[in-house]
Amino acid sequence: MEVKIGVQHTPREIVLESGLSAEDVESAVAAALGGTSELLSLTDDKGRKVLVPSDRIAYVEIGEPTARRVGFGTV
Repeated sequence: MEVKIGVQHTPREIVLESGLSAEDVESAVAAALGGTSELLSLTDDKGRKVLVPSDRIAYVEIGEPTARRVGFGTV
């Protein structure tokens, strides 16, 4: 699942591929924005952890799950 996080006062967004479901990402974002936690913490497919202060989050875009294509042909 591709997740894009916009950070205030930063020209680039954070893009990561996460193994979490859309509901899990949404609940983590809701907890960060609701004041339950001070950081939005997500882990990507390679095991790297991304921490964003909740007061600096501009937006979060949750993409659709990406299916891995196998082979050389285009479908």
